[in-house]
Amino acid sequence: MEELLPFEKTARNLLVKKESTTSNEFGCFPEQRKTSELIDYGVICINKHQGPTSHQVADYVKKILNVKHCGHGGSLDPNVTGVLPVALENATRISQTLLKAGKEYVALMYIHKDVEESKILETTKKFTGKIKQIPPIKSAVKRQERTRNVYYFKILEINRRNVLFKIGCEAGTYIRKIIFDFGRDLKTGAHMAQLIRTKAGPFTDKEWYSLTDLKDAYSLYLEGDEKELRKIIKPIEFAISHLPKIYVFDSTVNNLCHGSQLYAAGISKLDSGIIKNDLVAVLTLKNELISLGYAAMTSEEMLKAEKGLAVKAYKVFMKTDLYPRNIS
Repeated sequence: MEELLPFEKTARNLLVKKESTTSNEFGCFPEQRKTSELIDYGVICINKHQGPTSHQVADYVKKILNVKHCGHGGSLDPNVTGVLPVALENATRISQTLLKAGKEYVALMYIHKDVEESKILETTKKFTGKIKQIPPIKSAVKRQERTRNVYYFKILEINRRNVLFKIGCEAGTYIRKIIFDFGRDLKTGAHMAQLIRTKAGPFTDKEWYSLTDLKDAYSLYLEGDEKELRKIIKPIEFAISHLPKIYVFDSTVNNLCHGSQLYAAGISKLDSGIIKNDLVAVLTLKNELISLGYAAMTSEEMLKAEKGLAVKAYKVFMKTDLYPRNIS
């Protein structure tokens, strides 16, 4: 059975509060945006190679695409490879949303002394679920004990003292520290030989691209062939595919773009399973991201309510006046 992060296991149904259509005169379906718009408002899943920092990789992307701003969604140590989400230009603020998303890694642990395989397998149970962890000395956070959630810890292969495993965990979990603590628990000692990130929220190793891939695709784009670059750069909406969603009427859109709160009367459809204080994505009926906010009602309450605050605004992404203020 495939191991899944919490959002991947959450089955949501689309609930219709009031059926509505959207006008083709305003806005644009994300997949229909021009390539130039994707470069200005898109995200990329980079397969980070060993050596550079995450910040340096984002800087490389900026230079390749000749853009002014890039932001990455979760740092990887220079020696760690794998999934690094990078947001472009006006999409950079979406990176903060990814920082708290669940992560998955494949790691190679080297155990310093021989130990029975059964003991290794048994020890994984101690590092699954809620664990307490003190960040390593070289870390970007204060060194104090904190609780982190490990969703799964699966041994893939054991070859003498080399242990290959896959782990899914809450953001901010230090895999190097888990390996150190694992070795201490075995009373053998252990260190991390290699680490690859395979998931960061909705970004996975199933569709990642190297900096070389990006450079080649951009060269083709400059020559008039957009196909490869459009494969690599996803609309900003891809970066919020792990969040519950609420869809609003065309007539509600522009008020939200101007910073208004979302009230129940403006909702056309919504995902099931939303609970109060969930971070939610507010979209148009064309699936365009308008804003992020915190739910002030549950899905059931939003479905029934005729009035009242439904979502407290957090960040607005859509530009103003793409939809008119008043639509009959």
